[in-house]
Formats: sequence, structure tokens, C-alpha cells
Amino acid sequence: MARLNKELLKSGYKFPEDINVGKVKELPEKVLQFGEGGFLRGFVDWMFDKLINKDLFDGKVVVVQPIQHGMVNMLNDQDGAYTLLLRGIQNGKRVEEKSIITSISRGINPYTEYEEYIKCASNPDLRVIISNTTEAGIAYDPTDTIDDKPQKSYPGKLTAFLYKRYQAFNGDPSKGMIIIPCELIERNGDNLKKIVFRLAGEWKLEPAFIEWLEKHNYFLNSLVDRVVTGYPRDEIQELTKAFGYEDNLVDTAEIFHLWVIEGDKKLAEELPFTKAGLNVIWTDNMTPYRDRKVRILNGAHTMTVLAAYLYGKNTVKECMDDELISAYMKKGIFEEIIPTLNLPKDELEKFANDVLERFENPYIRHMLLSISLNSTSKFKARVLPSLLGYKEKTGKLPEVLTFSLAALMAFYKGSEIKEVSLIGDRNGEPYNITDDMPVLEMFKSLWSKYDGTRDSVQTLVETVLSKANMWGQDLNEVSGLTEAVTNYLYEIQTKGIGEVLEKVTRDNLIK
Repeated sequence: MARLNKELLKSGYKFPEDINVGKVKELPEKVLQFGEGGFLRGFVDWMFDKLINKDLFDGKVVVVQPIQHGMVNMLNDQDGAYTLLLRGIQNGKRVEEKSIITSISRGINPYTEYEEYIKCASNPDLRVIISNTTEAGIAYDPTDTIDDKPQKSYPGKLTAFLYKRYQAFNGDPSKGMIIIPCELIERNGDNLKKIVFRLAGEWKLEPAFIEWLEKHNYFLNSLVDRVVTGYPRDEIQELTKAFGYEDNLVDTAEIFHLWVIEGDKKLAEELPFTKAGLNVIWTDNMTPYRDRKVRILNGAHTMTVLAAYLYGKNTVKECMDDELISAYMKKGIFEEIIPTLNLPKDELEKFANDVLERFENPYIRHMLLSISLNSTSKFKARVLPSLLGYKEKTGKLPEVLTFSLAALMAFYKGSEIKEVSLIGDRNGEPYNITDDMPVLEMFKSLWSKYDGTRDSVQTLVETVLSKANMWGQDLNEVSGLTEAVTNYLYEIQTKGIGEVLEKVTRDNLIK
């Protein structure tokens, strides 16, 4: 069977009619990308492929392997081409889109091909730098030096690359770069820039270079949103047969995509993603969009999964298929979270409906226990701002969000710590509760004192809510919260999670 590569694409091979085949063009390399994994190939490289095929961008992506062991050899074996399968629910219908992506020119391993890598700095066509080196990738490494080939850290590699470019073009203002990190940390561009400037100072690089860095390079904050499920190991034999060719780099992802980029909108002319019909937002303030994602998408997860797991569900899709859990989630999103956010209501509701369709995606098996990891810190970041914002705005406690805090405490009920987890019990079935060890030890100790009375529940609730180091404040000071959480938690223990979920969803417990 033929292998997918440039020769196959040029040979006139008859691909299945349901596969969109990208244009095989010889174009200059205009994008340097640190990272060759499934996410960037299923998100950024797919977007550049769209631009190229619509004749909106005349450049290719050259991929740099950011760590010593990676996949650029596999990428080069296929001349950068690979199949992307997008699957999900859109407007209530199952949707599939199959494409052969041809936006990547080649891959470079800087650990074995350093000179080839650094030569890219002298490419006059290069304009954009993209990265996804995991959240830990944007980190300062004091052992990096300008003479390393290459530096250990991504910021170190980037600093040395930019310095080489500055030297190659004698500080030409037009040769600065648009740098867009996709790592999932808050204000990723600002953090990356800070480390680059620190390294430039510590390496004693000339002031004129630092001035060029500041004036002629754009470090943009960005927010990415697409679930990329990667190589479909369980389906690959069936897919290969349907494709009619072998592809070792098949990538899969959901249909939904969103890229919010905080930066000068004139740069949108150079990167005209929106003209290609892509869901890319250029803005001078990404905070409302970050809040929207964290509070609606991530917040919906955190406010739901612990109660749903105790109720007997195991995946997000099971939650959406259950009438009670689905109604609970929708009430929390539309009645309690959206009123606290600072974007137009119709925009927020559209995003929320997109989120619910994504949760219904039959191609993604998202386990509730996986989402439950470190739920205390997730609750603080994702749910608590909405809970407090709703209370401040209306003077009342939000029912679903308040109940979800009690559900968290119920989920964290365990009497034994094994290795790094507190062991909970769901109707005789043990499950792992994973969080920072002091948090697990606190809940273990508090639940050991529970004697079935409301007073013992109230003591537990008061103690948990008092942990300002956990929540950022003493939550007992929020009017009515201690009593409401105590009532919910006591009812969960005495009546069962299902009956309380029913009340929260269908009635008004908190007046």
C-alpha cells in the first residue's frame, strides 16, 4: 500500500472523494513552529493549510523539534503531509471532515541538525514563530548560554535564534517576528517575552539587540481551544483501509476551534485567518475571552463532574445523555455563570451552546475522574469567581454553584491514603481522589470525625471554607454560604446525591 508523501500527492493518485487534498505548492518558509505534536498539527497547521488553499498566505511552516526525542523524522518521511480527521456535533448533527494537510515544508531536529536549524534565522521570508512546548516549556533555565547548540529551554532557543536573526540582518526593523505561543498558561506571550529579555540581559547581548527585540518583535498572548485527540490507535486499521494509503501521522480532533490573539489588529492583515472563515479573534484585551472559556467550559466541567461521578456517571458524554445531569449543567451555565461575565449575552450563549455540543461529541471519551484531578484549585479558578460574582450582583447565592461546592466536599470523602491518592467510595466501588497531599490529609482527617449528625457536617464545612490559602479568602465570611453548603452536604450524606441533584435542578432551595 502506498505511503502518504509529496510524491503520492503529485502522482495523480486517486484519493477517496470525501478527503480534501491540500494544494501541493512550493512556497517559501514563513512560519517557524516549535512543536510537532498532534495539537499544533490539528490546530495551527490546519489553519495555515486553509489560508494556503484559499490563496490568502504564500508561505509554509518549518517545524522545529523542541526536545531531543520527537517525531520530525516521521514528519520528513511523509514530506510534512498527514491526514487530519475532524469529528463532532455541529448544529445538532454529526459532522466529519477529512483533509490531507500540506502546509508543513519539513521538520528539523536542532539537536542533530543545529546548523540547519539556525540557518532559518537568516531566511528573509520568515515572519511568524508559533510554539506549543507544553505548559512547562515556557520556563527560565539558568544553565542556558548563548553558545549552547541548542539551548535546553524553549525561551533559550528562541533568544539565541532571535539574536542570530538580528545579526544576520543588521537589526533591520522589517525582520522582526510575530511570536504567538500556544502553551496553556495565562498571558503566555508576556511570560515568554519576560524570560527572553532576562536571558538577553544575563548573556550580556548588546543594548541595540534588546532595543530591536522591544521595538520590532511582537510577543502576543493567545488562547487556544480545540480538543485534539491525536493518533487514532484503536481505529487506524479501519481508517487505513478506507483511505487507501498508509499514514503514520493521522491526527484527529473535534470540529470546534477557537484562537483568541491579543495584539495589534494590523497583524491580522498578515495572518488573515478570519478571511478564511476561521474562528480567530484578534483583540486588544483577551481577558473577557479567557474568563468566558475558563468559567463556562472549564467551570461547567468542575461544577458538574464530581456530583455526576457520585451519581454514577463516568464520562462527559454520559452526563449529556442523562436528563437530570444535563439540565443541572445548563441551569448552572445559563442562569448562574453567564450573568457574571462581561461580554454580550448572545455571544456568551452561542459559546455556551457550542460547549454543550462539544460535550456531546460521541468521538471523545472524556473520563470524569480525569477531570477531577486537583479539583480544589480548579474550583477556585473556574467556579468560585462565578459564585462570588453572582452573589455580589444579585445578593443571592447561586443554587447550582453552591451545591457544587458541597458536592466537592462529598467527593473528597475518604478514610485511607494510598500512595498519592485519597480513596473514596462510590456504592462499594473505590475511586482515587488526587490533589495536593495537604488537601487530601485535611479531608481525610475531617471526614474521620463525621458521626452522621448535622453538627459534624457543619464543623467540616466551616473548617474547609476557612482555608484562605486554598480559596484566597475565608469563605465563611460570604453571607449564607456556610449554612447553604452545610445543608447540601448533610442532605447528600443522608438522602443521597440523586435526590439533592433533583431538588437543585428543579426547585429553588436557596431563597
